[in-house]
Amino acid sequence: MTYSPHTDADRVAMLEAIGVDSVDDLFADIPESVRATRFDIPSPLTEQEVRAELSRLAGRNRIPEVSFLGAGAYRRLIPAVVDEVVGRAEFATAYTPYQPEVSQGTLQATYEFQSLVCQLTGMEVANSGMYDGATALAEAALMSARITGRQRVVVLEGVSSAYREVLATYASGPDLVIDPIAPGSLPLDEGAACLVVQQPNFFGYLEDLRRCAEAAHAVGALLVVSADPISLGLLRPPGHYGADIVVGEGQALGNAISFGGPYVGLFACRQEHLRQMPGRIAGRTLDAEGNPGFVLTLQTREQHIRRERATSNICTSEQLVGLACTIYLAALGRTGLRQVAELCYQKAHYAAARIAALPGWRLPMEGIFFQEFVAVGPRPPAEVNAALLRQGIIGGLDIDGRIPNGMLLCFSELHSRHDIDRLVAALDSVGGE
Repeated sequence: MTYSPHTDADRVAMLEAIGVDSVDDLFADIPESVRATRFDIPSPLTEQEVRAELSRLAGRNRIPEVSFLGAGAYRRLIPAVVDEVVGRAEFATAYTPYQPEVSQGTLQATYEFQSLVCQLTGMEVANSGMYDGATALAEAALMSARITGRQRVVVLEGVSSAYREVLATYASGPDLVIDPIAPGSLPLDEGAACLVVQQPNFFGYLEDLRRCAEAAHAVGALLVVSADPISLGLLRPPGHYGADIVVGEGQALGNAISFGGPYVGLFACRQEHLRQMPGRIAGRTLDAEGNPGFVLTLQTREQHIRRERATSNICTSEQLVGLACTIYLAALGRTGLRQVAELCYQKAHYAAARIAALPGWRLPMEGIFFQEFVAVGPRPPAEVNAALLRQGIIGGLDIDGRIPNGMLLCFSELHSRHDIDRLVAALDSVGGE
C-alpha cells in the first residue's frame, strides 16, 4: 500500500472538523508530567549494521536447557506436519471466509476443528474459536447470564487468577457480580447464573465435576468448565459430568508458546444453547446440485446482525491457530493424544514423589493432579528460581503470594527422566545453599 502523507491543508481541515486549534490540543487531557517530550531515536543503519546489532542483542539472551514452567502456557512436542501445513500460503494468508464459494478449504478446516472440539469436550456443538482461553471463559459467563437471566457468576477459587481478571473486565460492562468461592462452599445459593470451574484447576489438581454439576443444576444455574485439552486425552470429558458450556485454551494443541500468542479459545456447548453462543459456526451442507460444501452457518456477532441482537463483538478469526490444533489432533489421533496425556501424568507423579522426599520440601495439597503440582521449599521461590537459572533450568511459577514458599511446577512429554532427576538434584542443592 502506498503511503499518502497528509498535507498541511489536510491537517488544518481535520482540526477544524473536530473543533481544536492544534494537534497539541488533542493531548490536553494527558498530564504534562507523563507526556513524552523527547524521542531518542537512533540514526539510520545499513542492513548489515542492523543484522550485527540484532545479533549482539540476541547474544545477551540466556537460553536455559530445560523449563518446568506451565501455568496456562505449555511447551509441547509439535509434529513436523503441523508447521508444514499451517505454513502453506493458502492457509497462512487467508482471512475470514466471507465468500464460501472461494473459501472451501478454510471452511472445511474450521468445520473439522469444531468437530474435534466436540469430540474432546463431549459437547454437541462448538464454534470456530475465541481469542484465547481467558476470553472464551468470559464469553461463557456472559452467555450463561443471557440464558438464565441472572447476574451472578460464581467462580471456584481454583480458577486461574489471570482468567478471573479477564472475566472481571468482561463483567464490568453488563454489571455482572463475580462471586469467588472455595469448593467447600457448595452447594450454591439461588440466583447464580453459572458455576465456573477449571479442570484441572490452576494448581494442577482435579475438581469434582459431578458434584459441581449437581450443585449448579440444583439451583437452575449452568456449569461452565475451563478444561485443559491435553488432559482430555486421559480424563472423561466435562460433557460426561453434565457441563453446559466447555471452554479451554488451544495453545497446547500444536502451537508454540510464541511469547504469549496468538492463541485460540475453545468453546463448546449443548445444542439447546446454540443461539446464545458467541462467534460463528461453519457447517456442512449440500449445494443446488447435491454436492457437499461448507458455509458459515451461524454468525451472531455484531458485524453481521443487529447490534442489539448480537451475542458478542468478538470477531477476529483465530482459524490459523485453530488449523494447527486440527492438524495436531488428526496427526496424533485418539491413541496418540492419550499417550501424550499419560506421559504428562506419569512424569509429574514421578517428579512429585522425588521432590516430596527431599529434605525441606513438601507437597501442601492432597488429591489427584495431572501434569502440574505445587511444591513448597525451604526458601522463597524467587531465590530458588534464581539458583536454578544459574544451572540452566527454568523453575516453576512463583505463587508465594498464595501459598508461602509455593512453586507451581509443570511436566510434559518433552521432559526426560534425566531432566527430572536433574531438577530434583538442583532443588536438593538449592535447599542447602
